[in-house]
Amino acid sequence: MELDRRLLLAHCAAHTLSVLAGLLVVVPLALNGSAFKGRCALFSSGSWRTENRSELTGQLGGPLGARDLSHLVVQQWGPPAACQFATFVGIFTVLYGAAQGWRCLFYLHGRHDDTLFSSFLTVLLSLCVLFLSAGASVTLSLGFASWCDTVTDDNTRPYSCAESQSVPLYLDVDTSSFYTELTLAQASLWFVTSLWLTQSVLSFLRLYHSHSQHISGPCLPREKELLLGQTPSDDSPSDHSPSDHSPSPPHPLASTPTLLV
Repeated sequence: MELDRRLLLAHCAAHTLSVLAGLLVVVPLALNGSAFKGRCALFSSGSWRTENRSELTGQLGGPLGARDLSHLVVQQWGPPAACQFATFVGIFTVLYGAAQGWRCLFYLHGRHDDTLFSSFLTVLLSLCVLFLSAGASVTLSLGFASWCDTVTDDNTRPYSCAESQSVPLYLDVDTSSFYTELTLAQASLWFVTSLWLTQSVLSFLRLYHSHSQHISGPCLPREKELLLGQTPSDDSPSDHSPSDHSPSPPHPLASTPTLLV
């Protein structure tokens, strides 16, 4: 298989994986946003308080009596842009990967390839989205760590962040699966970033290969002619006439002048 087709096939595989990874970013973040009623848990700030809840009613319907209850109070929810940034990168990855994947399959079937200008634009777009995806991954990781510090009260609670989703936090949102959703979105977004890095490298290799073929292609026949020391006109039999092979007639000797004294 030729090098350009191997690069194109690898690009198709990267686009297919990017579609799947992008869906694993978008779906958990959408579920988490729905469970948190549109609020963003990333970079949220809060504190734990202990109050006397004598009016609490037990699960069986009877009063529990006065007792101390520790609950989480969120002072400020995280900025929506933190969650929207990661969601945007995931959605763009899915749409772009689907379009480019179909395009790669068309090129593989029709044995075509991008032009130099199109390959150059692909490299620039891949690099730009690579930086965006890396920024979104760092934002999601830092925001998730900040939320875990808030939930576990800076690791002073008797449970971890993973276990806190099964502990009642007494918030007006559903926190029963936030750790699973955010962990899956975080891992998938870092995988998307690695895929964008792979696509950037593959795009550059395809651009370099296309540029090399474009530059060296027209020069190869001419260089071969120069190395052989002949031109196409010298090889054509029609240019040679029988008179070219006949010996040339001898030139008459010039008469020597005689000097008479």
